[in-house]
Amino acid sequence: MMEIEYEDILNRFRDFFLAYPDVSNPKYKTYIDEMKTTEKKSLDIDCDDILDYDPELYEAIVERPVDVIPIAEDALKSILLGEDVFVRFYNAKSEEIEIRDLRSIHVNKFIQVMGIVGRSSEVKPEIVEAVFQCQRCGHIQIVEQIEEFFKKPGICENPACGRNGPFKLLEDQSKFRDWQVLKIQERPEKLRGGRMPRRINLIIRDDLVELAKAGDRVTVTGILKTVQESTFKGKKTTFRKYIDVNSIRIEDQDVEEIKIAKEEEEKIKKLAQDPFIIEKIASCIAPSVYGYPDIKEAIAMQLFSGVLKELPDGTRLRGDPNILLVGDPGVAKSQLLQYASKIAPRGLYTSGKGTSAAGLTAAVVHDETTGGWALEAGALVIADGGIACIDEIDKMSKDDRSSIHEAMEQQTISIAKAGIVATLNARSAILAASNPKYGRFDRFKSFAEQIDLPPTLISRFDLVFIITDVPDEERDKATAKHILDVHRNAGEVITPPIDLELLEKYILYAKINKFPVLTKQASRKMHNFYVQLRKIAQDRDAPVPITARQLEALIRLGEARAKMRLSDKVEAEDAEAVIKLFKNTLFKVGIDPETGKLDIDVIMTGKPKSQRDRLIHLMDIISELDKGDGISLEDIIQEAEREGMDKNFVRRAIEEFKQKGDLYEPTPNKFKVLR
Repeated sequence: MMEIEYEDILNRFRDFFLAYPDVSNPKYKTYIDEMKTTEKKSLDIDCDDILDYDPELYEAIVERPVDVIPIAEDALKSILLGEDVFVRFYNAKSEEIEIRDLRSIHVNKFIQVMGIVGRSSEVKPEIVEAVFQCQRCGHIQIVEQIEEFFKKPGICENPACGRNGPFKLLEDQSKFRDWQVLKIQERPEKLRGGRMPRRINLIIRDDLVELAKAGDRVTVTGILKTVQESTFKGKKTTFRKYIDVNSIRIEDQDVEEIKIAKEEEEKIKKLAQDPFIIEKIASCIAPSVYGYPDIKEAIAMQLFSGVLKELPDGTRLRGDPNILLVGDPGVAKSQLLQYASKIAPRGLYTSGKGTSAAGLTAAVVHDETTGGWALEAGALVIADGGIACIDEIDKMSKDDRSSIHEAMEQQTISIAKAGIVATLNARSAILAASNPKYGRFDRFKSFAEQIDLPPTLISRFDLVFIITDVPDEERDKATAKHILDVHRNAGEVITPPIDLELLEKYILYAKINKFPVLTKQASRKMHNFYVQLRKIAQDRDAPVPITARQLEALIRLGEARAKMRLSDKVEAEDAEAVIKLFKNTLFKVGIDPETGKLDIDVIMTGKPKSQRDRLIHLMDIISELDKGDGISLEDIIQEAEREGMDKNFVRRAIEEFKQKGDLYEPTPNKFKVLR
């Protein structure tokens, strides 16, 4: 380790700023000249450039950052002839370390960490130079605030006074700077084996404040520092770590930490030429689970996602498909979700049983560091740009479930609490699983009757799969053989058709580089499918089979399928495949069991048109019977049965009318219409 001599280090930095990589083409001199004509206060320095120019100087930055970084800023000030300028060192890859691996040997060293901003505090003024006035003689003196705790003068510097105060802080003459605390946590894709993500506080100052918000993925360089912990009994022997930030850079949504080498890129392109690539990718989804080719293909499409579009008026059309799996117990829903979260470049798994609205979206919490309120990101914000898998979504409370409506359609989370108003990005696809309300599915009842989820939530899913456990001899034989083989060869790894590490990079490559557009042929097929289904509803009494929301879902899925082939175009074959997949789900979920007709209102409103018509007819009967004195339950049932209605349906409908406020019950079993 070189000795730190101020003049030597200062001159080395000056030479670097003015002559790297050579005098005729000084890279940083150009940036410095720009700073003279703009309000920019920071000069960003690539650590690789320092290492290339002067390895000893780079070592000094890493080993003695507390001493060396201020000298670098003095060198910059000597060129700019200004005071408030900063040198920001970034791209310190050789010093990169995971948050959980930070140890005492790293204290007061220059480090680089990566993580997700989990919490951000309000910006506060921090005093740098405190100006004090002696209350005895009026003498003014300045005390630099270089420690964590506020420092007052010991004695008056006036020789004629020399007393120990009292002193008054002159705030209007003191120097302040902006100060903020961020808390970052480890990235979920780096956690294995159910480990809890480690967190660390960042102290942000000056022009770095408010650069990052909750949910942002950041790369941070800075000095690892400590502050002594204490209790009401006194100071402890342990210290709390934090990073005094020198540079913070926000990662692009699609740019991942996974690096794709040239040879791997060639493998990816060669793999895409396989005519069975779609089937191979789908069979890589939970290979230990037998069957479900349609569901696995749909999940594969979800991993690739469609294309996010921003219209000229600022409207954003999401590209991520949302998928809901509803099935009988023991049909491997959870395994499918867990596998999807592992294979995705950015994946996060959570269960509805232990999830709250705040944990899923965002929360405003009391910050023990600043004493104020801070914004904390939830699971959907942390999964931004990836996939969020929510198991047992039906077990969440109604209030908590309603909080994800905005995230599913607008892909944002809006917060307005405790004086904090913010909008966070939640650009993640949602893969959710739910159980039937009564244990198992009854094919003679409508889908909406059997699931404990509101229609407003169900309608936001692009695909809804019903998984039933129906005895079938051939399928049961194949399933039993597959399960027994898995258990018999438990020590052997089930080899998917594509290596999972390569598949993860394949997905990432497609998401970054491919933005397929609809061809005329694909557009025509989707157009014809939509129009032909809508024709069914031309009869005045016919139910509506499909809406524009489902057409947008087809487009998203078509784009995702094209990405799976690494294609720049959504071809007719993609349109045909997603239409077939869509039909398979729609004709299971959207069928009115009474009429056998396709009715999208089963999903959109929770009631098929036939049931809505009966409710309207029953309300008309009650209105005619009620002459102002009320009508008994027996009379309503008697009249409704004459019209062919079931007694149990009438009782349920009356309860519904009461809840909605259409009827009220002045005396037991006697009802009046609220006019």
